Amino acid sequence: MEKQLPQPGWRYRHFKGGLYQIVTLALNTETGEDMVVYQALYDDFKVYVRPLSMFLSETDFVKYPDSTQPMRFERVDAEDDRNVPKPLETTSCEPSFEETTEELPDGISPKLIAFLDADSDEERYTILNEMEDIVDDHMIDTMAVVSDLVIEDGPISQRFQELKRCIRTRIQYESKRFPRHIS
Repeated sequence: MEKQLPQPGWRYRHFKGGLYQIVTLALNTETGEDMVVYQALYDDFKVYVRPLSMFLSETDFVKYPDSTQPMRFERVDAEDDRNVPKPLETTSCEPSFEETTEELPDGISPKLIAFLDADSDEERYTILNEMEDIVDDHMIDTMAVVSDLVIEDGPISQRFQELKRCIRTRIQYESKRFPRHIS
């Protein structure tokens, strides 16, 4: 069976336990080697790059005899592609969030798209308040990354409230530090 190439948005678990999300595939201009760009979904959300062949390789059980995962990286959401963001086709007359409540391709929520497109934390917070009934772990991870926040693992309701609290706190304190209109 041929190995499937990682796609942007797909999540993988490293054999040592860390959770990562694919940013993109890239080409090393010096060597011509295919590379994978991926981001940690914990701590400081560092971004890493490694050769595609290494990313798709088996775990070295000689070097790591206690490992139980056969592959260096294993996809964790392979069974549920509904939550995997895929590129959207865009046109110059695409409807705005207010004009539609229909689901976008591949189950992507228009509320999530509106959150990602928001220009301010105030706008994000308003949209977030409308999402409690549809939010899932993948959406929380996505919203946290684009908001430069770290939301720890736990129950969805707890993670959702933490995301709201962080954005509300930033609205309260950052707006005082950085005035919007400077004369």
